[in-house]
Amino acid sequence: MDSTTTTRELLAIENLSVLIRRPGRQVAALSDVSLHVDRGEVVGLVGESGGGKSMVARSIVGLLPGGAQATGRVRFHGGDPTDDPTAGSGDGGPVDVLRLGPEQLRRHRGHGAAICFQNPRGALSPTRTVGRQLVDRLVTHQGMTPQQARETAGELFAAVGIRSPQRRLAAYPHELSGGMAQRVMISLATGCAPGLLIADEPTTGLDVTLAREILRQFRHAADTDRRGVLLISHDLASIAEVCDRVVVLYAGTVVESGPAATVLRAPAHPYTRALLASVPDVDGRPVRATAGGMPLLTAPPRQCPFVARCAHATDRCAERRPPTGAVPVAAPTTAAAPTTGPTTGAAGWTLACFHPQTGPSTVEAIPADPSVPEPGRPAEPAAVGDRTVLRITDAHVVYRNRFGRGGHHALRGVDLTVAAGETLGVVGESGCGKSTLAKLILGLVEPAEGTVEIGGARMAELRGRALRRLRTRAQMVFQDPFGSLSPRRSVADAIGEPLRALGVPADERAERVGAVLDRMGLDRSILARRPHELSGGQAQRVGIARALVGDPDLIVFDEPTSALDVTVQAQILEVIRDVAADRDRGSIFISHDLATVRGFADRVIVLYLGRIVEEGPVDEVFTHPAHPYTRALLSSAPSLGAGFGGGRVELLKDLEDADAEAGCPLAARCPFATARCRTEDQQLQPYGHSRVACWRAPEIPDLLTESER
Repeated sequence: MDSTTTTRELLAIENLSVLIRRPGRQVAALSDVSLHVDRGEVVGLVGESGGGKSMVARSIVGLLPGGAQATGRVRFHGGDPTDDPTAGSGDGGPVDVLRLGPEQLRRHRGHGAAICFQNPRGALSPTRTVGRQLVDRLVTHQGMTPQQARETAGELFAAVGIRSPQRRLAAYPHELSGGMAQRVMISLATGCAPGLLIADEPTTGLDVTLAREILRQFRHAADTDRRGVLLISHDLASIAEVCDRVVVLYAGTVVESGPAATVLRAPAHPYTRALLASVPDVDGRPVRATAGGMPLLTAPPRQCPFVARCAHATDRCAERRPPTGAVPVAAPTTAAAPTTGPTTGAAGWTLACFHPQTGPSTVEAIPADPSVPEPGRPAEPAAVGDRTVLRITDAHVVYRNRFGRGGHHALRGVDLTVAAGETLGVVGESGCGKSTLAKLILGLVEPAEGTVEIGGARMAELRGRALRRLRTRAQMVFQDPFGSLSPRRSVADAIGEPLRALGVPADERAERVGAVLDRMGLDRSILARRPHELSGGQAQRVGIARALVGDPDLIVFDEPTSALDVTVQAQILEVIRDVAADRDRGSIFISHDLATVRGFADRVIVLYLGRIVEEGPVDEVFTHPAHPYTRALLSSAPSLGAGFGGGRVELLKDLEDADAEAGCPLAARCPFATARCRTEDQQLQPYGHSRVACWRAPEIPDLLTESER
């Protein structure tokens, strides 16, 4: 290794294997994993849940679970952790993290490598202010005085884009939005000047604008502070935008690694191509789910771990595990002509496969089943019926404070209808009222003004048995499948609960539960299981089955795939697509994932601070958005394809700085706002095939053209 490489290299993992032994079983979590991260570089670590991504992160900071046996080396060049922690990353020689003692590991975790966790509120103490938590870390790891630490804490908050940092230092975690809490986590991680930042699913559950801002913070840490960043995510589109290199893990093994632009545009490994085919895109391209699931290995694999799911597998793949080598310059495109060995390929691009593929990943598309419509292109738009299953008229929802005065106006004058056979998409940033709208539909909150009708009946006018029966006609599929299932009840009990509420006899109930489970593609043997015995995909299918079993008029899907990895998400989306295709019921699909909404909805409404700012056919709104807010959402959406090309718009401030009390609620953030926007209330008006609440909508295309000159 030359001196230049030694200077730049920050982390080098060499042949890392982790075997976890538990009473009666063992798991081969990682097998011969090798990767490196250089200073000033962002490396993406991608793959399905259970592939070993988080285990790699745990190995780097010495937090392996009990019973774990690690072999190989985790060499860290960030300086000797036994040195003075205020000395910075230094030029000390490399250390092997797997062989550090407890005191050395404590210093390494704060000074050498730091982790930003997936759930920031779960990682932050709920009983202490975020400022106190950051100050304590600075005092402990940086040797600062409390006064110095408080001043530095404010600077760190400002550096990650937190406005009014001194005020935010006194806030508790529950008082912060999801994006703000994640920025606090980044401050906690960077406060000790670590050489390496590890971000474990940092954007899961965040809307597109917040996710983009958080990812920019990690890119900034690499470009400006010369830190190394290991970004763990199943959001491949985001990875493509911010990462220099990508490492693809499958069943604890590295199957492909190389420059992000190459691996994610024209991957060579069939598994990487399958991952990309499972990702919905804002440009409306088809999604193809990969059948089967990742194997749970009890020992390092002797064959290709992807062999059971690979369309190109041959007997050779089942007999021995392919070695890792450079991607061939001219790789064959079919399994009939396997390579005899690696040849010189793109710089740093390697894979472990006997049958590497070539060309853009779109050539991998499996022939579509003619009975299944492509996302965004409903096969039979005439399926929308005349019967209205949901009607909301001028609905307002206000969350009052404890004393009944004032409060938060969550929904303002919402009007919408959903017909039988129609799917309505609902999009917007976090805090814009999407979940409140779902609660309003299900009768979980009462409107301060306006009415809600399910199948022509108003909930506010019913009581007792009649109200319970009406509520069974509108069902919900929740974001967290495990949180929505009782841990004490079996799958059979969970699915049958709506039927029990309707007084359906036990025999008929068991028959209908079995039938809906068959429709979900689940074996009836799981009926006796408890939720903890299910995978994430199985649990979500059970949640959909529970919503479907009572034959409701309306099903509300509230972020049903946001917690799932890409391949399981694609499988669940196929199930939802089948359910939404029923002509006798309507569906509402709520999500901050614009690509997923485009794949399902017939119509879409865009919510901002409790108001509908745009509404229309999904293809029209996504292709020719009229409202600046819709354009901003689409501009922020990551894409592996062409993305949104209709004129990009960036909002000027954070959502928390917006004001919905007077004039247009977007005026404080809109780059096109005028004095009229700040004083005049905007109502939905027809514009082309859509309706939009913006008087400047006809002018915006010309304004964008002028700004680009």
